Amino acid sequence: MELDPLLISRIQFAFVVSFHIIFPAFTIGLASYIAVLEGLWFKTGNPVYLRLSKMWIKVFAVSFGMGVVSGIVMAFQFGTNWSELSYASANFLGPVLSYEVVTAFFLEATFLGVLLFGRSKLPQGAHLLAAIMMALGTLISSFWILSANSWMQTPDGIVVRDGIVHVTSWLQAIFNPSFPYRFAHMVVAAYLTTAFFVIGVSAWYLLRQRSEQYARVMFSMTLWLVALLAPLQVLIGDLHGLDTFEHQPAKIAAMEGHWDTQRGAPLILFAIPDSAAETNHLQIGIPRLASLILTHDLDGEVPGLREWAPEDRPPVGPVFWAFRVMVAIGFAMLGVAALGLWLRWKGRLFDTPWFQKLCLAMMPTPFIAVLGGWLTTEIGRQPWVIYGIMRTEDAISPSLTGGMALTSLLVFIVVYAIIFVAGGYYISLILAGGPDREELTEDERGGRAARPLSAVDSPFERQAGDAGRRGTTPRGS
Repeated sequence: MELDPLLISRIQFAFVVSFHIIFPAFTIGLASYIAVLEGLWFKTGNPVYLRLSKMWIKVFAVSFGMGVVSGIVMAFQFGTNWSELSYASANFLGPVLSYEVVTAFFLEATFLGVLLFGRSKLPQGAHLLAAIMMALGTLISSFWILSANSWMQTPDGIVVRDGIVHVTSWLQAIFNPSFPYRFAHMVVAAYLTTAFFVIGVSAWYLLRQRSEQYARVMFSMTLWLVALLAPLQVLIGDLHGLDTFEHQPAKIAAMEGHWDTQRGAPLILFAIPDSAAETNHLQIGIPRLASLILTHDLDGEVPGLREWAPEDRPPVGPVFWAFRVMVAIGFAMLGVAALGLWLRWKGRLFDTPWFQKLCLAMMPTPFIAVLGGWLTTEIGRQPWVIYGIMRTEDAISPSLTGGMALTSLLVFIVVYAIIFVAGGYYISLILAGGPDREELTEDERGGRAARPLSAVDSPFERQAGDAGRRGTTPRGS
């Protein structure tokens, strides 16, 4: 049986990007959360914030490492599997991806090192600055990556000569039509992912009556964040959908499951799309609601998939269902936010086990929503790799064989499984230990920053510390 290198390469890229996106979706929000904890420790001197920050910095470091490994492999695939795309788009994608490394990755890696190893060697304000710079680095990284990906969705600021992209306006190319909405949507999604992860960990502590002082702080903080961001994400998602309706109407038709162009189009809640028969089975919908959402008119016209030739349509089933999974989880987040506000008003936020179990169950759902969003975006762009300019089948490396692609895919699956299991196990050990196991210096217990050079202690200080732990006095005192 002859192996199709295009199909296997697409599966490989989908696997690698799905594995990779889990970690930025978590670390973008976690970096900002650590910066907030460091700021609260700096302002209040409350060691609760310090211990929480120390614990989450360790979790961030492991997650960041796994994200770096998977991200590097993803970038390599542009050369190994998609050389025609790399050659055609190098004038834009090359500089933009380089900017991400120079302006963001180096910033994150440098200041992560400061956070991990510099606490006792720097003034407290400098350590806070390192946390802020690390959080800023994650946002800058998101900026460049989302700009590159959005340009592939809605290319702008370029001309194509002899199959090669030439940039005519860097501002138009970087800030292409879909970029503002997709960047905001992804950053808010990352913050919600982190928030629900922290909420889940807090709920786990509360259910087991462990680290309750720390769990209450995390639970309260992140539920406030969800109460603000979940409604905001619905608004941003609506704006993103309107932009997609304008620039990628075929994707919207697949997301909505509409085959025929119609006025007063229904919002389909459930259906089984049948691409072969160009129809839906067991369809359940709300009349006219899709037209109202997409055109702000109950009788607005919404195009159907039959407007495009079969070879120019995205795969309907995966796009239709991935979109609904993402939206369903988004509304579940809204429900948790509303319940949290109600319980807070009733004074029962920390002593309602069924709500804590619900929060624990919600812990993995934002990751699933992020994957659903990316599947909707990337599969919905098909059959184009650069929308309207270059088809995916023309982007594959000409010398790549199916056997080569399959071999690398299997290797990635095995290696990534090992990395994920090892990293996940280590993160679970950190969280199982809890924040109350994080050691504090004498200065930190008193709510003060450690002295800048306190890591370089004198022989007498080391002897006094050892004697104190044994309950004796040092010799010569």
